[in-house]
This record gives sequence, structure tokens and C-alpha cells, in this order.
Amino acid sequence: MIRDARPEDARGVLAVFNPIIESGLDSVFVTPITEAAERRYIAELSDRAIFHVAVRTDDAKIVGFQSMEPFATYTAAFDHVGVVGTYVDRAARRQGVARRLFAATFEAARRKGYEKIFTYIRDDNATARAAYAAHGFRVVGTAHRHAKIQGRYVDEIIVEREL
Repeated sequence: MIRDARPEDARGVLAVFNPIIESGLDSVFVTPITEAAERRYIAELSDRAIFHVAVRTDDAKIVGFQSMEPFATYTAAFDHVGVVGTYVDRAARRQGVARRLFAATFEAARRKGYEKIFTYIRDDNATARAAYAAHGFRVVGTAHRHAKIQGRYVDEIIVEREL
């Protein structure tokens, strides 16, 4: 089941997110997030933000999440563009979680006036690259040596999708 995130989901979101961060793979986040910080982040989301959680129906465990916020707020020129992040628990991958998250986010994004979704993906994250491509995103560029993770530079692929 896909639903909007609530502050009380912070622990479940972090059960997915922090192991990904701690692995040093798949994400450019380098420091685990605290439950208080995540709870605050969810509680303070803007009206245009979208944050969905994927909840397994048999035990109510959060197995993935997708968040999207405006690309930039310093000018109205980017009001039609959102930047998205998608994370699925390793044990729940290849079970349709991302597909359901993308469908819900696309629908909510259209309702909120977004016309385009944009993000960066680590070049060495083949799983994410394939998932985004399968959902209609196209590569528009590469940011070389864009992140430095555990002392190693990582390129990021820039992808976008029109809604």
C-alpha cells in the first residue's frame, strides 16, 4: 500500500534509509539520519512536497519511500519542476514497490502543478538507473566527480521526465 508519510513513520523510513546510507553505496548521503530529524523533516514538509511510503500489508512495515520537493524556491521559473528521491529496502526490491511509488508520485505531482521531475543518480547505481529508465526518465547529462563518498569521487547521472 502507498500512502502519504506521517511524522510517526520516521523510524520505519530510517529502517530503509540508514542501511543504504551506511553501506556507502547507492546514495550520496554519508551520515545516518536521526529519528528526530526525520520526524521534523516530515512534519515540516511544504505544501508542494510529496512524500510517500510503501507499506507492506501483512505486517505494516515500511519497505520503501519516495519524496519530491520543488527543484528550487528562489525563483518561480522552476515552479513546474520537482526533484525526487526513491529508496527501497534491499529485501523488498524487484517486488513492484518502486513501480507503485512512482505511480502515486506522478499522480500527486500532476495535482500539485508539476510538469517535470528531475533527479541525480549515482553513476555506479545500476539498479536505480534501470528503475528510473523503466519509469520514463531519460539521461540528460553527467556531473563528473560530483560527489565524494568515503574518499572516492562518484559521477552522478542527471535524469528527467516530463509528466
